[in-house]
This record gives sequence, C-alpha cells and structure tokens, in this order.
Amino acid sequence: MKFDVELDARKLSCPLPILRTKKMLSQMQGGQVLKVVATDKKSPDDFTDFCKQTGNDLLSATQQDDEFVFYLRRRQI
Repeated sequence: MKFDVELDARKLSCPLPILRTKKMLSQMQGGQVLKVVATDKKSPDDFTDFCKQTGNDLLSATQQDDEFVFYLRRRQI
C-alpha cells in the first residue's frame, strides 16, 4: 500500500505507539497515509479504538510474525 510517512513503533509499550502516532498525524496533511509498525500485543485494539475516537481512517491492520502493520489515513481538517 502506498504511504506518505512511516513510523517505527517497534519495542514500544502502550501507550507510546499511540502517542507517537498521534504526534506524527498532527504533523501530516489531511488525506495523507501513515504506516505504523508496532510490536505491542495490544496494538490492534489500541489502533482500532484510536481511529474510532479521532476520526482517522484505519485502512489496514495486518500481522507479520511478531509485528503489526497499520495504515492510517489522516482525517481532513
């Protein structure tokens, strides 16, 4: 999937992956796509809840071995 910015959140525990994602999204333009790679086991639920609460789109959430890969589209401002 095409993305504009990538965030490496490997080896970070909750709530750091979400906090770093929030900060990165705030620096992006509406409609841009952020790829996040995380290893926290709670990440799938955290990112689903985060997107529901903030209005950003969770385009994809997959697991590759011990890593989770998320694609989020920044909401329009």
